[in-house]
Amino acid sequence: MVRIVLIGLYIACELIANVTASKPIQLGWIVVPAAIFIYTLTFTLIDLINESFGKEGARKVILTAFIANLLLAGYVQLAVILPPASFYAGQEAFSGVLGNTPRIVFASLTAYLISSLIDAEIFAFWKAHVQGHRWTRVLVSNAISTGVDSVIFITLAFYGTMPVWILIKGQYVIKIAITLLSLPLIYLIKSSGKFGANSSALVGIPYSGEPGRPI
Repeated sequence: MVRIVLIGLYIACELIANVTASKPIQLGWIVVPAAIFIYTLTFTLIDLINESFGKEGARKVILTAFIANLLLAGYVQLAVILPPASFYAGQEAFSGVLGNTPRIVFASLTAYLISSLIDAEIFAFWKAHVQGHRWTRVLVSNAISTGVDSVIFITLAFYGTMPVWILIKGQYVIKIAITLLSLPLIYLIKSSGKFGANSSALVGIPYSGEPGRPI
């Protein structure tokens, strides 16, 4: 049950982040997209999924969430384009909040796909070849993938319209801070004993005897 919830949460966080990313917010000297808080959690969630299903299973979940994001972006654009009812006075606000620009949607999906795959690859490599404490591979994979994500998304979405470097720095700082705060989730969920030998069967990966490790 916990494994299914993790996948659902991961995809939900991705969709919510894609809807809320268009609004920049200011926290002291830091300016970041409003989606940053929930989006940062996706990196820890995909690491938990990697622990349970292995690298190939994590890839399948990433691609599934990517397709869900495409569906969301496409349907939102359709809803904006369709003519509103004559009595509906919120078309401009609706377009401003949900319409988003194709540029931001493209930036979000591109950064998401590249950074998530990098995160899964680094996490799996660290686990197989470096080992050590679980929190170290989560921190290393997240530190690199969140940096890649910040650079790609901010550059593609806001270059030429907003101060890119300030947004990149602010986004990366908050992402790393949230990653550090979310690390206990790894130990909490693992200690619950919900990651068992049957997890690999859910994604068609033969079980090798170690949780999260495909043969």
